[in-house]
Amino acid sequence: MFSLHLIDEYLFANLDVFLIKIATMHSIDQYREFFISYLRANTATKEPAQLYEPITYILGLGGKRLRPVLTLLAAEIFGTDYRKALDAALAIEVFHNFSLVHDDIMDDAPLRRGKETVHEKWDINTGILSGDAMLITAYQLFENYEGELFRSLAQLFSKTAIEVCEGQQYDVDFETRDDVTVPEYLKMIEYKTAVLVAAALKMGAIIAKASPERQRHIYEFGLNLGIAFQLQDDLLDAFGDPETFGKQVGGDIIENKKTYLYLKAMELGTQLQQKELTDMFSIHPNDPSGKITQIKAIFTETGAAEQTTKAIENYTSKAFKVLGKLSISEDKKKILHDFGENLMRRKA
Repeated sequence: MFSLHLIDEYLFANLDVFLIKIATMHSIDQYREFFISYLRANTATKEPAQLYEPITYILGLGGKRLRPVLTLLAAEIFGTDYRKALDAALAIEVFHNFSLVHDDIMDDAPLRRGKETVHEKWDINTGILSGDAMLITAYQLFENYEGELFRSLAQLFSKTAIEVCEGQQYDVDFETRDDVTVPEYLKMIEYKTAVLVAAALKMGAIIAKASPERQRHIYEFGLNLGIAFQLQDDLLDAFGDPETFGKQVGGDIIENKKTYLYLKAMELGTQLQQKELTDMFSIHPNDPSGKITQIKAIFTETGAAEQTTKAIENYTSKAFKVLGKLSISEDKKKILHDFGENLMRRKA
């Protein structure tokens, strides 16, 4: 924090830059464009090509770029040029895509963002090894920060990375358990998905040297928004439009995943519906279309789909309550608020 005489000195020396900085914030689309340009400039296929081509491929498939955008946005929310956060944003995106490559192998998923998954386009061994290289690359990017900044970012990243792995293990465990509870499921998606959203925001705050209290609040905002995001993803997986969703609609049903929809349907359904769900989630038919249609009908009839929508609204509301505690200007709060609302209205 500047003292008053230092602020005066800084203003006289940097008046034009200062006025631009306090007068403008970039739009979400602009942050996305800035990041994509940086991604392209720092992504190149090199030798051995069999290792790096899959990395270039998965990073080039597109997607919402949600997490890196949040890192850039948070940096400027707390008063620092977004360009200082580009390496952290890239690390977050590389790590996220690493986790997708390995998740797709574990789920035997054929599609990612409407295109072949890495292990389908190449093979499983390539997917594993290229994914490993992505994880290491993500860590390397933090080496571009020095001293305490590097330490804080690396500590947060390590904590987040292990939580994502723990969340993935819970997800795998739930596939063979018949006694998964709603609180357990919410804990799983907190670790598997929400902590990375929260960390993306906190990294921007760390780079901007925001106070510990501000870092904590922006993390809590992201955590609640991340849970809402994953619940919305569960809903879209069952009821989304195949043309816009980018993944195989009904993929969670095919893989017998105990999502929030499934757990609420088991909680709210009749004994007959519960038995039908249990029976259907114990099989893997060659043609899963009938299973998907039948399960979706139960999700609707039991009110599970409606309850999932309410849970999304509840966690979004929690995020906005935390936002109210954050000591930033109202116009900056509105940017974060609008971002959260748009995220919950998404169709893909």
